[in-house]
Amino acid sequence: MLYTGMIEAFIIVFILSAVGSLVLNMVFRFFGKKGYLGNLYPNVRGGIPRAIGLVPFIILCFFFLPEYNTLVLIMGLFAFLDDVLGRTPSPIGIEWGQLFRGIGMLFVMIAGFYSGMGLSSIFIALLVQPINISDMQPGSTCMVTVIMSVVSIICMLIVGSPQVSELPAIYTPLLLIIVCIAYSPLDFAGKIMLGEVGNHSFAVALGICFYLIGGFWWVIALSFVTVCLTAFVRRSTLKVFFNQRLGILNPTFGDFFMDVLTGGGLGDLFRRIILKTKQYDVENPTLIKLGFRRLLYNPYAPTHGSHEQKKSYKVRLDGS
Repeated sequence: MLYTGMIEAFIIVFILSAVGSLVLNMVFRFFGKKGYLGNLYPNVRGGIPRAIGLVPFIILCFFFLPEYNTLVLIMGLFAFLDDVLGRTPSPIGIEWGQLFRGIGMLFVMIAGFYSGMGLSSIFIALLVQPINISDMQPGSTCMVTVIMSVVSIICMLIVGSPQVSELPAIYTPLLLIIVCIAYSPLDFAGKIMLGEVGNHSFAVALGICFYLIGGFWWVIALSFVTVCLTAFVRRSTLKVFFNQRLGILNPTFGDFFMDVLTGGGLGDLFRRIILKTKQYDVENPTLIKLGFRRLLYNPYAPTHGSHEQKKSYKVRLDGS
């Protein structure tokens, strides 16, 4: 009876996610072409609706485990504000998007602690970073989410994860797989984008799946695997990005890993705070393999300007 109810719920979820994504795509295109949506209809490939991840987000809020859907709700709401305001500067000197993302992650940590998840809630919130980076090319976030959800199911079956709210532990990753697959066709085709609301919601939901396997160390281990998988999935586009935009030639897998782990606006904000205007020149072969060229790449350093500035500001990091 329990499994029959689960199957019926999954069928409903699949239909809601598939149809909802199609309908929201048409609505966003209609209003976006009239210029009413701003950041939600960026001029990419002639105009692509952003934040269609609202559909998976809403479904997860209603069908996710009652004890944990609050975390998805919190992150998704702040992520949607990130989508709407994007790179608009705030009065405190950082972008509104970065500010709302940071606040959302902080509130997820607090809510997780309140729910008894302890330190796991910190790393669940931090999983937003690599999943957000995975969303830089069509279909990659869906691919990573589905693969890691399948890994979660396998791990749950191997270790015998206990039921949660009278549901088998595998209910949660199965739900995530179905929501993601139903949403994904237009994303893989490059016709829609999850937006922050979508990829952030998937990130928190995925982190909760890791937690339900067996607690803190599972979150740590599978978060690491998620970063590696994302780096592998995005390796081709990242290589082009490093060569053309960052000037990092012959990037290693370590560079890809560090970009997924620390790239994006939030990572650059911390570089600005910690490194200020310094740019470290990494020449040690071991550090290069480990990705320190990307880790220490500071977009705010004057070293990316004239040759004279480079000589003045660069700091060697060659192990000598």
